[in-house]
Amino acid sequence: MTAVDILGYAAGAVTAFTFLPQVIKTWQSKSAKDISLNMFIIAFVNEIMWLVYGIMLNNWVIISTNAVMLIMSGVMIMLKLKYNHR
Repeated sequence: MTAVDILGYAAGAVTAFTFLPQVIKTWQSKSAKDISLNMFIIAFVNEIMWLVYGIMLNNWVIISTNAVMLIMSGVMIMLKLKYNHR
């Protein structure tokens, strides 16, 4: 593995967990009143496009990063829908 690969995977890991603090906070507080559903829907669609792009290029940095981001966005959408009324 080259230095470029290591940098790519490290940057991907940091990017992949961008939404993790918000997921944890929303889950713990059971409140999503201040969360933008539209932002996470846009992020979800964006991650699908990046994931397909990564698959087309067979680039595992792009695939793994955006697969995790897709999960995080999906979880936030579910939490928003579940806790929005509280």
